[in-house]
Amino acid sequence: MRFAVVQNSSELVSVQDVEAEARRRLRYLKLDQWRTREFITGRPMPEVIQHLAQQIDLASRAISRMSPIPADFYDDVYWPRMWEVEFSPT
Repeated sequence: MRFAVVQNSSELVSVQDVEAEARRRLRYLKLDQWRTREFITGRPMPEVIQHLAQQIDLASRAISRMSPIPADFYDDVYWPRMWEVEFSPT
């Protein structure tokens, strides 16, 4: 017979926590500034920025559907890599 260790319910992570982490990562990506630049100048947002934003959104949805959501959901292992990307919309 096997037994599972049940985590303390006070340590459970909510979907809102995951969404907050996704918003934090999108802020780091400066997505709002890229969208504003695109609206004002008509120059399209770089594809790499669009792609990373989509990946962050998909990762957020996938993590939110996990049962239970891992306590270390904010760890980079669950999110797309954002290496070698220029984040400045100038």
